[in-house]
Amino acid sequence: MAEEKEKKGFFARLKAGLAKTRDNIVESFTDVFGASHIDDDFYENLEETFIMADMGYETTEKVIEGLKQKVEDSHIKEPAACKELVINIIKNQMSVDDSAYDFENKKSVVLVIGVNGVGKTTTIGKLAAQYRQRGKKVLMAAAIDQLKTWADRAQVDIISHNEGADPAAVVYDAVAAAKARDTDILLVDTAGRLHNKKNLMDELAKMRRIITRDYPEANVEALIVLDGTTGQNALEQARQFSNVTELDGIVITKLDGTAKGGIAIAIQAELDVPVKFIGVGEKIGDLQRFDPQEYVNALFADFDEDRSEIDMLIGDDM
Repeated sequence: MAEEKEKKGFFARLKAGLAKTRDNIVESFTDVFGASHIDDDFYENLEETFIMADMGYETTEKVIEGLKQKVEDSHIKEPAACKELVINIIKNQMSVDDSAYDFENKKSVVLVIGVNGVGKTTTIGKLAAQYRQRGKKVLMAAAIDQLKTWADRAQVDIISHNEGADPAAVVYDAVAAAKARDTDILLVDTAGRLHNKKNLMDELAKMRRIITRDYPEANVEALIVLDGTTGQNALEQARQFSNVTELDGIVITKLDGTAKGGIAIAIQAELDVPVKFIGVGEKIGDLQRFDPQEYVNALFADFDEDRSEIDMLIGDDM
């Protein structure tokens, strides 16, 4: 019951946080779906709406092409009948399989990656607190003082060196501690640098080698943290990091109050890396597993009417 109440509360905060994005979409959609017929202008206006919401060109093209196919297959003539089609196409593009969270049920080392200022340290702290509350034995590792505050708040142990210490040395000590303490999840705060890709790549590769050598039974998960308010810049950061290391999942923070909420759709669709967590505030419970259905519902909250009529048009294949 408490968990259900928390989920509802999170969805309400997500919906409120995406209000600016939704307002922009709603205003444009009113015009787009109010058109008299489906033609090139209709598709162009829809495309512009999505790009303005930071869904990105590639993702927008996929959605438009999917819509054109559905319109043709279902012989749809009215623009208004395309609203639910569009929403369902986007939901399908964003699906996240439950296996994406398998690392939570194994001995795991989670490398948390991202530039400074995106909410990386806060994300680690929130994950640590949530896993501990679920009965997991959690350990944190870092070479920065800020994480110590979160370790106290989350009531988990931390392995830390002085700021500026060799991250590989921190990982070496943390892995030894995780094994000795029978830890379920080791959360590692990695360096927030991107200006020197070679150094970053070497550093992350060295950390992975240590984990593979000294803790071969552990599952290694790499999560990149991105600031949702930066829109296309967040997508570019993810691209750059994916060029130097394998990414297993994405965490998008600061989605409370952004006008660029479409970026979550773009990042997942263009990188083919699942969004696993999203954040809408400072509290521990303001970081939650990503639910594509709820996210898209929050983005298009004012377009849920007439669902049954549209569902009959599109059938069960959505």
